[in-house]
Amino acid sequence: MHRSAPRLSRILACAAVPVMLVAVGCSSDSGSDGKKNAGSSSSGSPSTKPSEPTVEPAKFADLPDPCGSIAKKTIEDLVPSAKKKNGTAGRSNDLAARSSCSWNGLDDKGVKGSQYRWLDVGFTRFDSDQSLGSGAKRATDDYAKQITKTKATEGAEKLAAEPAAGIGEEATLVTYGLSKTDEDFAYATVVARTGNVVVTLTYNGAGYAGAKTPSSADIVKGAQKAAKEAVAAVADTAGDAATTPPAKDEKDGKDGKKDTAKGTSTSKPKSKLKSS
Repeated sequence: MHRSAPRLSRILACAAVPVMLVAVGCSSDSGSDGKKNAGSSSSGSPSTKPSEPTVEPAKFADLPDPCGSIAKKTIEDLVPSAKKKNGTAGRSNDLAARSSCSWNGLDDKGVKGSQYRWLDVGFTRFDSDQSLGSGAKRATDDYAKQITKTKATEGAEKLAAEPAAGIGEEATLVTYGLSKTDEDFAYATVVARTGNVVVTLTYNGAGYAGAKTPSSADIVKGAQKAAKEAVAAVADTAGDAATTPPAKDEKDGKDGKKDTAKGTSTSKPKSKLKSS
């Protein structure tokens, strides 16, 4: 009896050991798996910033020659006695971003008086910028600013603004009268946008020495005609740049093909092009 009790205790103690080991082993494995899962989860999904949407590229990369943007025949009709037939170009630090040209002249009609005319056209081009927005959006903002600026002309009388159909993607016509140098002037300004370019054209006139002030209808008609030509010149310039191939010597071009086929260098034809 005395021997069986200690023996029974040892058997029970030994029987309990595997259970504890199993429990410890399970808890150890779950902890290991938890760490592995946490590590794999964090490494599998690295924290990256979402990519910003790219802005659409600008439609036009250059501007037309402002003094050549309006046909000579149109200039002769609108400013019949222009001091400079080819116009006077405005100053600009970057002609691919901003340019302008103007014409003015006094048509002397003798005893019937004289007629003064002034025409000005300006171009502003906007590039696409990731932080500032697309060129078209920036041009749209400037388009609105130019209209507001024109409407705020000091001393303007009988000012009116309305959409101008058929000129660019959007256009506004602003008309008003202005008294200066003791004469009454009739003004018409067309602000238009085509792609990422804003075109602002102003045409005005006055009668001197007893001559009548030109009608607002005539001034508007002239301004709209010139504005359409200026807007078309923007697209024409882009088309010329896209379709005009770079000038190259035909002989050099053939030599270049031969060299390429043979796998030799084309440095010799290139040097000829540079020296020409």
